[in-house]
Amino acid sequence: MIKAQFFKVDDNYCGFSISGHAGYAERGHDIVCASVSSAVQMAANTVTEIIGADAAVKNVNGTISLKLDCNSGEKTESAMSVIAGLRLHLLLLSKQYKGTISVYDTEV
Repeated sequence: MIKAQFFKVDDNYCGFSISGHAGYAERGHDIVCASVSSAVQMAANTVTEIIGADAAVKNVNGTISLKLDCNSGEKTESAMSVIAGLRLHLLLLSKQYKGTISVYDTEV
């Protein structure tokens, strides 16, 4: 199962940590894993390269994480919207492909 943890400060999403495998199909043929990987990469690249928000991004042992300083201005607000959009996308995938993705929030 893919575990998608979203970090929340008040009502703002300030980061995420994604790990695991969906187990929907064989490795290399799993459309759920491919969908999640693509969405996470797009979100991280949009936050850092397009918006230019100051974010700590790590990819270690199959876990990708992104953390923002939630109090650093307009770029951060845009980045938080991208993170909220990623969360919504993964929630919808988890409903469509039941038992493959767990999405949860952690207050930080």
